[in-house]
Amino acid sequence: MSPLDPATLEKLIEDATVDAYGEEEQLIGLFTMIEENLAVPFTTTVLGVEVDVIGIDLTRDGRVVARCARGAVRQNIGVLDLPLPDPAPEGSPWIEAYRHWAR
Repeated sequence: MSPLDPATLEKLIEDATVDAYGEEEQLIGLFTMIEENLAVPFTTTVLGVEVDVIGIDLTRDGRVVARCARGAVRQNIGVLDLPLPDPAPEGSPWIEAYRHWAR
């Protein structure tokens, strides 16, 4: 996946946060766009191990996480740390926008 230019990322962030007041509402707006647009499941590699990303969640402490599975094992991995496969799944520009916003 080629990185999006800053102007495109800012436009996505603006679209997700247009009615948001404050950081918490901005986070919820970005999470909602990721959740609605990211095509799951998809497979990626985390620490050399293939995992299936089966969903996206927002934790109580305000982190966007990918719900990952490998067989019967389940683990949440922060979207900020999640390596995306190449080609990236549909909707992944929203993850890039979230990463840009979170900086």
